[in-house]
Amino acid sequence: MDGEAGFCRDCLTVQQKRVRRCQNCGSPRLAQHAELYDLSIAHIDCDAFYASVEKHDNPELADKPVIVGGGRRGVVTTACYIARINGVRSAMAMFQALKACPHATVVKPRMKRYAQVGHDIRERMRALTPAVEPLSIDEAFLDLTGTERLHGMPPALTLAHFAKRIEREIGISVSIGLAHNKFLAKIASDFEKPRGFSVIGAAQAYDFLAAQPVSLIWGVGKATQAKLAADNLHKISDLQHQDEADLVRRYGSMGMRLSRLSKGEDYRRVESSSGAKSVSSETTFNDDLSEATDLLPVLRRLCEKVAARLKAKHIAGQTVVLKLKTNRFRLLTRNTTLPDPTQLADRLFHYGRAMLEKELGTASYRLIGIGVSDLRSDEGADPGDLVDRDASKRADAERAMDSVREKFGTEAVELGLTFGKGRRSGHIGLGEAHDIAGDGES
Repeated sequence: MDGEAGFCRDCLTVQQKRVRRCQNCGSPRLAQHAELYDLSIAHIDCDAFYASVEKHDNPELADKPVIVGGGRRGVVTTACYIARINGVRSAMAMFQALKACPHATVVKPRMKRYAQVGHDIRERMRALTPAVEPLSIDEAFLDLTGTERLHGMPPALTLAHFAKRIEREIGISVSIGLAHNKFLAKIASDFEKPRGFSVIGAAQAYDFLAAQPVSLIWGVGKATQAKLAADNLHKISDLQHQDEADLVRRYGSMGMRLSRLSKGEDYRRVESSSGAKSVSSETTFNDDLSEATDLLPVLRRLCEKVAARLKAKHIAGQTVVLKLKTNRFRLLTRNTTLPDPTQLADRLFHYGRAMLEKELGTASYRLIGIGVSDLRSDEGADPGDLVDRDASKRADAERAMDSVREKFGTEAVELGLTFGKGRRSGHIGLGEAHDIAGDGES
């Protein structure tokens, strides 16, 4: 196909030449670029994913500002674009969000529903290409190299058909970035949200990046930005003019990354993922908590949620991760790598408790979470403990409790530690255990 031509993103009609509006339906939403039909690395990002799912499931919310997040003391998980126009942002305290957008409808997160929709979208991605690399529940990289014969069209047009299908069949919109590598595709997908389709060609990459701030580069957070600013490096063009060896000398391995990405060089392949990278559960309190008597029952319940998800999926994790957020919004993460992988709530709680007790007395907490990473099959998980002889008995008891809960419900059996605790109205709101393949909600 002619590289100067393109197609209409609404009716998908191929345009034989550069035009301002579709020659078939008159739409101005055209995909036109000199390298459009030569590129095959894409980043697909669902638009305001959680909020979009809520609007799809409840059409009465369609034209209203929607905030997905916790209760009175919670934070914004995400917000629809109407709410964003009014100043609402992810991770904003809920009271601030409602001050900015007082007419917004607040919806509690439904992680199981989001995971279901995310899975449906992921399966449709895999129908396009086996090379799908999830970054989170709502975004992924795809490599469509070599799929032109399979789909009867170039990757760019295949992606446009995909976007239309997701809107039609699932009821949410996606934004797509197309480039010759992952770094540029990820940048491109942010350009025209929502319902974006943006291209960064290899020929334009260097000049395009030159005008951007260094913060556009992955891994350049506030701390790295400050270091670069101290060396008078503010724009990517400043990095492009630096000698790579000098950047490595000053910033170590990060220096090499800065040098290469500043020029649009990214040789990482799209790596297919067979599943989630971690399983976790967390909750935000209505009132700050600091005492072990309040925190430990909550931690135990979260461990049971995570363990139930691990057992259901027949997987286990070898690294236990504790997450805490202080009353000053400082986020703490602590982790312990186990000798053997586990899927038992008892072991999760044992290691989570040890990490939590080291933090007690230093602050009050508004959020606690527990999870596992380094996931693998549950074969060989939780072998007998030669040091703690009672561990095997507790494991057998836990599995017996699982059988009872499976038959009579999750609350059929409770431990003394958790019985009747952490359920007082207005005290806590336990989050759902969820699988994570990364971070991101756009």
